[in-house]
Amino acid sequence: MSQFKKTDSKIYAKTATVLSPDTIYWKKLGVPTLVKEFGAIDYIDFCPVEPYLFAVTASVRVQIYNPITKLVVKNITKFQEAAHGGSFRKDGNLLVAGDELGKVRLFDVTTRTILRYFEGHKAPVHRTFFTADGHHVASFSDDRTVGYWDIATENHLHTFTGHEDYIRAGCTSPVSPNIILSGGYDRKIRMYDTRVKECVMTVDHGQPVESLVFLPSGGIFISAGGTSVNVYDALSGGRQLAQLSQHHKTVTCLQLASDGKRLFSGSLDRHVKVYDIATYQVVHTIDSSNAILSLGISKNDDTLVTGMVDGLIAIYRREGDPRDEQPKQRVRKGHHQHIFEPADQQVEEFKYVRYEGHDRALRKYEYKKALDAVMAAKVRGMWPEKTVALIKELIRRKGLHRALDDRSPESLVHFINFLTRHIGDYRFTPVLIDAGNILLDVYEDSLEKFAGTIVGKAFVTLANKLQTEEQLVQEFLNLQGMLDMISVAADTAEPDTVDDAIAPYDASNKAKNQTVISVD
Repeated sequence: MSQFKKTDSKIYAKTATVLSPDTIYWKKLGVPTLVKEFGAIDYIDFCPVEPYLFAVTASVRVQIYNPITKLVVKNITKFQEAAHGGSFRKDGNLLVAGDELGKVRLFDVTTRTILRYFEGHKAPVHRTFFTADGHHVASFSDDRTVGYWDIATENHLHTFTGHEDYIRAGCTSPVSPNIILSGGYDRKIRMYDTRVKECVMTVDHGQPVESLVFLPSGGIFISAGGTSVNVYDALSGGRQLAQLSQHHKTVTCLQLASDGKRLFSGSLDRHVKVYDIATYQVVHTIDSSNAILSLGISKNDDTLVTGMVDGLIAIYRREGDPRDEQPKQRVRKGHHQHIFEPADQQVEEFKYVRYEGHDRALRKYEYKKALDAVMAAKVRGMWPEKTVALIKELIRRKGLHRALDDRSPESLVHFINFLTRHIGDYRFTPVLIDAGNILLDVYEDSLEKFAGTIVGKAFVTLANKLQTEEQLVQEFLNLQGMLDMISVAADTAEPDTVDDAIAPYDASNKAKNQTVISVD
């Protein structure tokens, strides 16, 4: 006696998300620990040396956390007004921060004492950074200027001008102590050289600039503003290499991770995007509970911290998963130890097989009862793939005609509504189109008597749905045709001169020579 084969509904399951190595890697950060601060999180910065403490600037203080215990270990409260942009020096011994009064303070991290006090700005200072040599500080202010200060003498060395609006973003070159980059709400990004004490390059981001970051080579910098993240080649005069538009609200912060091989961007749309620097493609997305103002990640990628508008910081910590070891510990554990494993496996082959209601009816060739079982409200609502699998099996057996014939108006309405709801789902479309044709064949002679009834209205709704789907397909075909024309035009376009054809590639190769991307 041949064994009855159950209806296979798994063939309509949604396509499983392919887990890339990046997704697996970043998902290990796990569920975040939420900590409430005293105001919106202005800036987060990680100490570059172990144990990778991180500073959170919010309200009138800078608090330094331990990433392992997730507790505050230092509390710097030497501010009269709101503090801004607290950042570490590369040795982790000093921290610099601006404030709402335009002052810049330099702190000893260990003792929390103020070592230097820089005055000169006439408006709030939102970002402060050490230069690559650690001997100078750059400050970026709402008075539209960039300050350049000497730590040893506490002197103001120079003020860089040129912006026409607030400066809310900035960074210093990781390889040259003389290069400073600033971004303003005037949409401009300016590069200054402290040796010549003037602006040496200007690019237009197109939106108010919220964040800037250099790649480790110092030859490429990245800006965030509006909904886009732009990549520029500093060695070819600021030529734009790429534009990343993965957010639908303002991008507020940028950070590098994995030794400069990954880029993080945080946005008011509550998402953190992770990009591969080599391809500029999104490799992972992290969701947040609220709009993100700042983020930071430790040098070893073990801790990610996001700061939100409601004063919450989310601390993601990479922990070892104890479940990875459980399968090994549970081998051969139970009430009895099984000595003869082949015999155990043989006994399991004779286990009782439980069939669902529609399979039991199908086994007895009761096609109406089988269809009734999968058209139950709970089944068709929660597991439509089971309903479609049964319909496909009835079509294969040429039994759907018999199952649909002589139906009550209520059951007909349920069936037609199911078609209307799911016929646009690409997984179900082929089967449901065939089912709709069979339905029309069965009730072809009865359509007139359905006029004005609930069944007739259901048929009209289905017809409107099909018309809408047809229009949508036509629009997609038109769009595909236009894209094909653009692609052909781009492939056949020729440069006006030989120089036009060669120049961009020379600049691109030059930029690549300055960017070190290694694959372990």
